[in-house]
Amino acid sequence: MSAEGFLEGRRLQMARGVLLQCIMGGYPPARFYGSDDGDLALVADPQQIHRLPWSHPPRALAICDADELSGESSPLSTRGQLKAVIARYAALGLAPVVATELEFFVFAPNPDPSQPFLPPMGLDGRREDGQSAFSISSNNGLRPFFTEVYECMAALGLPRDTFMHEMGVSQFEINLLHGDALLLADQTFLFKHLLKEVALKHGLTVVCMAKPLARTPGSSMHIHQSIVELGSGRNVFSDDAGEPTATFRHFIGGQQAGMADFTALFAPNVNSYHRLCHPFASPNNACWSHDNRSAGLRIPASAPVARRVENRLPGADANPYLAIAASLAAGLHGIENRLEPGAAIQGEFEVPENLSLPCTLHAALERLKRSHLAKELFGSEFIEGYVASKTLELTSFFDEITPWERRVLAAQA
Repeated sequence: MSAEGFLEGRRLQMARGVLLQCIMGGYPPARFYGSDDGDLALVADPQQIHRLPWSHPPRALAICDADELSGESSPLSTRGQLKAVIARYAALGLAPVVATELEFFVFAPNPDPSQPFLPPMGLDGRREDGQSAFSISSNNGLRPFFTEVYECMAALGLPRDTFMHEMGVSQFEINLLHGDALLLADQTFLFKHLLKEVALKHGLTVVCMAKPLARTPGSSMHIHQSIVELGSGRNVFSDDAGEPTATFRHFIGGQQAGMADFTALFAPNVNSYHRLCHPFASPNNACWSHDNRSAGLRIPASAPVARRVENRLPGADANPYLAIAASLAAGLHGIENRLEPGAAIQGEFEVPENLSLPCTLHAALERLKRSHLAKELFGSEFIEGYVASKTLELTSFFDEITPWERRVLAAQA
């Protein structure tokens, strides 16, 4: 949209079906978004209008709410779904506090998608081979790229906590500072967009797939969650003596009750399950534990004021608005219904059958399709439309034969 049109307040409209567009560009049948495929209004959030510092000539980006022309939020909008969850907390005098940890890979350009990704050529003329986890070395030659990333984050008002080289080949992680749940979803979205744009300027490719490389750890988007009282800001997960509260237990109980039904919201792509089936500290279970990275729900070691629940299931490929909304909605369901969690696990453990999660996109979509809880919390229109869109993507995947099938199965009798 032109700057002049935006500043004049001209209304920007978009076909309703675009909210269910699948990643290949197609759409499910029109019955999932209204047979007329009428328009929505895109209403810019005045707190989320940003001049893009990497763009020359100048451009700006406005994060918008997708509202029906009658004025209410569209039930198909993931940002609208998150705002609705936050409003349900506010009705109880509570506010969720969230932080995200986003992992991603930085690769050399990959013009042929049939070939595996490769790390960039380092300053020593070699490509990283996976021995740089948590290293401070700059042999990878990415210092100019990260310098501009930091500068652009500052220009966009994205405060960062820590940045590190992760365990994968040319894999990195950023921890965003905790805060308001909607703000953190916006910041996570902006950061992913920033990464990809700045990488292109530097002749690089940033990939937020859950599992872009075989035999290498995948990329997660862990969500840290606590709940505070509106007004006082007191963390309701801890009592005056610093001990865990019933609300804390009920929140965990709700998370456990919703994780299997919501797996397709946390792990939305075929590739997501490559990460979960070979865990490398990417657990595919609804167990909870004190500081055990093998559990899907981890309670990090912290002072009582910072007591929180870390949901380790979402991948870097998850929609941050939807993943945060689903996780918080499950926790609120537990608080409202006083659900008690199972026993905490420690050390090595066997996952109980009732706490195991779907391990393929097909299984996850079938679980979501049958979930009364999902439809209760997000509405039938959203869940049915989401499943329809993701089923298109799954069908497209099955329309292709992989190199593994040709290599291994072609010679079989």
